[in-house]
Amino acid sequence: MALDLVCGTVVDEEEAAYISQYQGMTFYFCSPECKMAFDQEPEKYLRERGEGMFGAHEG
Repeated sequence: MALDLVCGTVVDEEEAAYISQYQGMTFYFCSPECKMAFDQEPEKYLRERGEGMFGAHEG
């Protein structure tokens, strides 16, 4: 499971339809709106939620 860094929803990586890559890591989102918000300001959400949280996976 991964954490949507924008809204805090827990997302199943296997089922996630909204995915972004940033700095070599993969982030999963519950909606196109959350993905778009992250894509526009990834550093904001990494700072707010913490880069070491479950939202990201290397690869």
